[in-house]
Amino acid sequence: WTSLPMRRPGAAATVLPTARLPAMVRSRKSALTRRSAVVVVCILAALLLRTAPLTAPHSLAMVEAAPLDAERLFNALFAALATLCLCLKLATRQRAPDEAASGAPPEGKMTSDMHALKLRFLAVFWCFKMADWLQGPYFYNVYMSKVIDGEPASTDLVARFFLMGFGTDALVGAFLGRLVDGYGRKAGSLGFVVFYSLSALSTYSNSLPVLYAGRVAGGIGTSLLFCAPEAWFVGEHQRGGHASRWLSDTFSVAYVGDSIVAISAGQLAGSVAARGGPTAPFGISLAFLLAGGMAVLATWRENTASVAAEDGAPPQSAGRRGASIADAWRAMLEDPRILCVGAVQALFEGAMYVFVLQWPPALIGALPGSDVPFGKVFSCLMAACMVGSSVFGPLVRCQAVERATAGMLVVAVAAMGVVARWSTSLSCILLGFTVFEVCVGFYFPAIGTLRSKYLPDSHRGVMMAMFRVPLNVLVVGVMLTINQLGLQGSLSCSTAALALAMLAALRLCASLQPAGA
Repeated sequence: WTSLPMRRPGAAATVLPTARLPAMVRSRKSALTRRSAVVVVCILAALLLRTAPLTAPHSLAMVEAAPLDAERLFNALFAALATLCLCLKLATRQRAPDEAASGAPPEGKMTSDMHALKLRFLAVFWCFKMADWLQGPYFYNVYMSKVIDGEPASTDLVARFFLMGFGTDALVGAFLGRLVDGYGRKAGSLGFVVFYSLSALSTYSNSLPVLYAGRVAGGIGTSLLFCAPEAWFVGEHQRGGHASRWLSDTFSVAYVGDSIVAISAGQLAGSVAARGGPTAPFGISLAFLLAGGMAVLATWRENTASVAAEDGAPPQSAGRRGASIADAWRAMLEDPRILCVGAVQALFEGAMYVFVLQWPPALIGALPGSDVPFGKVFSCLMAACMVGSSVFGPLVRCQAVERATAGMLVVAVAAMGVVARWSTSLSCILLGFTVFEVCVGFYFPAIGTLRSKYLPDSHRGVMMAMFRVPLNVLVVGVMLTINQLGLQGSLSCSTAALALAMLAALRLCASLQPAGA
């Protein structure tokens, strides 16, 4: 699953002028990569266009009147997506030139230091994400299993637990980002281990105050997860003076692996829950939190905003508490590109979390009388994410990441719009959700690359945390009005948020024009 070049048999048999060879190789690679990306985009567009005839009344009657084996349907979908992802990986490997034989410039090859940094980051990132994914599938079940003061937990109480995590993230996220910048990104990553472990341990209690405290700890841990490790990696990358292309490469590999981790976590969580009950996955997650924490202690050096601000420059302390939130806000206002990146992140991820809340009821409504195999559906969605992350690497080698992100958002708006418009059609739901998850897989490495490009290191942690404030407000707002909005209304909110994110991405693309990019 890595994008390492493969040697083509007989490549040395062709004799070409030495001076022209690197340029010809790069030209061929760019053309082939561009054609691959165009083919994938065209396939997605064609699938979306095919949705219209499927939603006609006569066609729907033919498609959905037939007996449907949901297990077989989602098994076939997973196999198709996994095959597509494998083909994409094989295609990019075969088309990558052998740099040693072609005479490519040395700066095009990953250095040993960059490779070691990449491995140190990925090992921790995947351990942390495994711990996070293990807890997700049984969040509802573990709190519904509680008996508090002799009464079983209600769905309203579980909803309050859910909102407590998002609310905590929104309230303290910016302050935590400031501390991460000042005290260190390594310390922030270890803080995630501590708070997420406390959250997992709280699920073994039936005490209401302990459960609420656990959700507060979970919200703090989530905020640290989404700012500290990435800020550490980008800071170390800049300190080492490595080529910027390896940021995109590492983020692409990280999120392809994240999809595999998510699928594995779902299978593992189901297995241990069947034996030990809904709290068992939370207990298993502690092992991965411990492993990630040990890897941070053993392989990461401390990295603060002041140390990584300028490679080679003498350290200039921003204070132990880091740059202030007011300073970060002023820096954002002075550079509209940072605001555009923040808008893309907040709006896309807000739409994504609403989607996470709504895809189960959407499928239940589209498959009346059938047992929805949620585990298999989740595997399909993660496989679609793998496709998107696999497309990202080859595409950004021949296209600016800003334009690639804007194009992805156009597809995401169309996909979510199809589901919002025809929310009772199984064919539309499957197609729209699958294409949207491909966009999700593309989004995460893209937004990581954009943040590394536009966010100043002196404010990186606090800005990343500030971007999550409107995201959490959007999710909480939709959750509080979910009964009034209904399925179609909430998906329409997601579509509107994605459309606004697309406009922000187009504004970011416009900023490239004066530079001739």
